[in-house]
Amino acid sequence: MSYDFSRTLDSTPEQARERAVEALSAEGFGVLTEIDVKATMKKKLDRDMRYYTILGACNPEMAWKAIGHEPRIGTMLPCNVIVRELDDGKVEVSAVDPSASMQAVENPDLGKVADEVRSRLQRVIESI
Repeated sequence: MSYDFSRTLDSTPEQARERAVEALSAEGFGVLTEIDVKATMKKKLDRDMRYYTILGACNPEMAWKAIGHEPRIGTMLPCNVIVRELDDGKVEVSAVDPSASMQAVENPDLGKVADEVRSRLQRVIESI
C-alpha cells in the first residue's frame, strides 16, 4: 500500500499551492500550518533546494470524530499535503494516505474515519 496520492502539474509551484488550498477547502479542509521547507533548509543549513512546501490540512469534523475514537490520534494530525518542484520544472502535489498511516492503530472505528478522510484527499488530488 502506498502512503500517498500524487499528481504532477504543468504550473508554477505557487499556482499549484493555490490550487491545492482551494481543492482542500472544497472538501472541508483548512490549512493550519504551512512550512516553507526550501526557506528553512536555506536558513538552518545554508543549502539550496527547489520549491517544497508542506501544508498541514485539517478537516475539523473528521478530526473531531478521530479524536473521539482515539484520543492520542492527534500525534498523526494534521494531514500533510506537499507541493514540490520537480527536476523537469513540473510540480508534484502529494497528500498523505491516512488509511495507510493509521494502519498501526488497531481501531475499526478510527479506520472508518481514516477511510472517509482518504476519499476526500483523493478527490483533492484528482481535482487539482
